[in-house]
Amino acid sequence: MKSNLSALAALVALGGAATLARADDAPAAAAPAAAPASPIAYNIGLVSDYRYRGISQSRLNPALQGGIDYTGASGAYLGTWLSTISWIKDGGTIAGVDSGKTPAEWDLYGGLRGNLTKDLSYDVGGLYYLYVGNKFGNIGSAAANANTFEIYGALTYGIFTAKYSQSLTNLFGVADSKNSGYVDLTANIDLGNGVSLTPELAHQSVTHFSNGSYTLVSLTLGKDFGNGFSISAQAISTDAKKIGGVPVYMSPAGKNLAASTLVVGAKYTF
Repeated sequence: MKSNLSALAALVALGGAATLARADDAPAAAAPAAAPASPIAYNIGLVSDYRYRGISQSRLNPALQGGIDYTGASGAYLGTWLSTISWIKDGGTIAGVDSGKTPAEWDLYGGLRGNLTKDLSYDVGGLYYLYVGNKFGNIGSAAANANTFEIYGALTYGIFTAKYSQSLTNLFGVADSKNSGYVDLTANIDLGNGVSLTPELAHQSVTHFSNGSYTLVSLTLGKDFGNGFSISAQAISTDAKKIGGVPVYMSPAGKNLAASTLVVGAKYTF
């Protein structure tokens, strides 16, 4: 029973950046300190599946997303972002308890971006994932409140970015998982005419729950049409484990939420 609870506690909470407007994507790519023409930007997007670090947060269904960002002249930034989700409620459904009906993830983040040299830039900050009204701890001793706080740091040299995130709280509802880490390596390749290609290699480690740890690879093709509108298609694959033939990251219908997939999306920034 303990191993089943451990698998359940990790359920759908972890994953790879497969959205076009993910709050934690903005800090991931370091940028010059100069402020944009307008310090405030808004975005709204739709994705065929909200995959965060490779794991579906929306039960393999589409998700609506949007956020607001403020960037100062010094490179300091603040932002908030929301996405529809299913995993909080789904965890309780599988366990047969009330884990809350939280329909959305609400992110609050801030940090500082700047240049160390002409070719080397940095990005440091913190990100709080808020799941209002979640009762994920009701699932059992292997579960905890799903709210999570991470700090992160990234370095970008040319087209390459290396980023590390570490949780200062339990990680997405997994009990005794403080100091879990996520390493993310990406390259942003400009193909011209607003088209970009972004390969990614990443690893999520979950403290005291090795069955929840995994590696992911992805490849994203994006197209910027100008005037704030862009689309993307991302192929994602993970090596997330199974326990007794049951996926660690599983939907109420028994589907593997970490299975290889193609996610498409569109975003408008204004």
